Formats: sequence, structure tokens, C-alpha cells
Amino acid sequence: MNVMTYRKLKCALCAAALCGTFAYAQEAKTCFVNMPDSLSPLLTAVNRADCVDFLASDMKAQVTNTLGGKSEMTELTADYIRIQTTEQSSWQMKLLPLNDSTKVICVVQTACAPACDSHFKFYTTGWHELPAQDYLPATPAIADFIAEAADTTDVYEYQDARRQADLPLFKAELSKDDTSLTFILATPDYMAKDAAEKLRPYILPALTYAWRDGQFRKP
Repeated sequence: MNVMTYRKLKCALCAAALCGTFAYAQEAKTCFVNMPDSLSPLLTAVNRADCVDFLASDMKAQVTNTLGGKSEMTELTADYIRIQTTEQSSWQMKLLPLNDSTKVICVVQTACAPACDSHFKFYTTGWHELPAQDYLPATPAIADFIAEAADTTDVYEYQDARRQADLPLFKAELSKDDTSLTFILATPDYMAKDAAEKLRPYILPALTYAWRDGQFRKP
């Protein structure tokens, strides 16, 4: 093997190693373990590594969090993680493609007390925060979930119930199987029981956004 051939081979092997390292760094579990502690107040770096190891070994991935309670990783795939952080809250992350070589992290935090409400943040794979509106331009409106009253509906009851649906609360779920984001209207859980029951027949069960061209978009 001459010197030129050796150098070409060495360069090719180095490039392959760099590509492999970059791909590994963009796995969900690696990003999760390397997440800054400031973004993970309930789970230490040791907690996060233990969760990954436990679930990868088909063990229950439950750890004692920094508040002394229990947190459990319930899902782990190459690009998705879900944690039940407390009995009333959950945390999800998903690696989403921007192009062939770059991904963005979407984090969804949901708290239920008892009505659920979800909040979104986006990061680079190095955990630098990105403007959320660049990737999720708009969350649904309450009206997106509520159908018009049918001809046989008691219009006054419907309108009264509709007026009480005045606080936009949504539970959001990232898909572990694809890149979709599903919203469920949680506003009825905050309303008076009678009004919520009158409105429920007109509420869509869910609204799913698709990830296209680097954004979550309405169907």
C-alpha cells in the first residue's frame, strides 16, 4: 500500500468514525443523559443514566428524584423518551429531523391538577434553547375542537356550556412511533361538571399535528 492510498484510507476511516460519533450523539438516550442539570431539576445525571440502563435491561426504570419522590421512565426508543416525573406530571422528549444530518429536541412537560396542561420547549442536540414559535407556530384554539351545534341541540344550553369553555388547556402527546404531536382538549376537566357534560358530545377526541419542513403543522 503506497503512502497516498494509506492517507486516503485513514481519512475515510476518520470520517466514518466522526459520522458514527455524531449519529450516536443524536440518540435520545445520549441527549437525555447529557442534559444539563439546570434543565432537569428532579432528575440528577445519575438518575437519568440509571433510567436508561434499567429500561434497556428490561427492568422497571424507577428512581428516587431530588424531592424524595419516585420518577419512572416508561418509554425509551432511539428518538423518544417519556418520564412519569410525579403522579401528576410527565416529561417527554423527541428527536425531530430538520434535515439529513441535523435534529432538534422537542420537550413536552405536562402537569395535571386535575386538568392537564402541556408546555413546549425546543433545543439543539447540545441543549441550547431555540425559539419555540419557529417549530410550533401555533397551538390549537378551543374552537378547533368544538363542533357546531346540531339542529336538534338545545341551543341555549349549548351556548351556555360553550361560554364556560374559556380557558385553553391542552394535554399534548409526542408519538413514540412517528413524528406527530397530538393535542387533547383538557378544558372540560376545569369546567363545572354539568356544563362539561353538555359540551362533551361536540368535542373532537384529539387533534394531531404533523411534522413537516421543520415545523409541527395543523392537519
